[in-house]
Amino acid sequence: MVVLDLGLPGIDGLTILKGWRAGGRDMPVLVLTARDTWRDKVAGLRAGADDYLAKPFEMEELLARIEALIRRASGHASPILSCGEVELDTGTSRVTLAGMPLVLTALEYRTLSYLMHHRGRIVSKTELTDHIYGQEFERDSNVIEVLINRLRQKIGRTGIETHRGQGYRMPDPADATR
Repeated sequence: MVVLDLGLPGIDGLTILKGWRAGGRDMPVLVLTARDTWRDKVAGLRAGADDYLAKPFEMEELLARIEALIRRASGHASPILSCGEVELDTGTSRVTLAGMPLVLTALEYRTLSYLMHHRGRIVSKTELTDHIYGQEFERDSNVIEVLINRLRQKIGRTGIETHRGQGYRMPDPADATR
């Protein structure tokens, strides 16, 4: 996910965007700029932007647009992610198990959300650590194992698979029907 300003020093943001698209890069791009005419917006979208937001803007709107772009890029048009009986509403940050609300810490929520956004795919411990904490976190810590264990206690032991030496995976319910 890229938030791109069009008024960059030295090179126009639309030129960069066109180069990305010509090079086959398909990450979601939100243009955030002071250029606010309808012609500017059309030019940005035609250059390959997935969304366009003019300044001034409300931070809440920017965050909602980023969440929507990431959701769609992950193949989720709805703000509600489902995996078995677990549902996570990215709009309200509510998690339910078989319709009953679950209370999660912020770290548990971020971990579960990331796994659900990538369900069906093995997510490495390093990738989870980078997503939850960023680059400055100590890699040898067992915090991820503790978070996974706490989540399993809340959503059930079979909700998150361990793939030794590779990472963790939330099974995609669609896999069972294939």
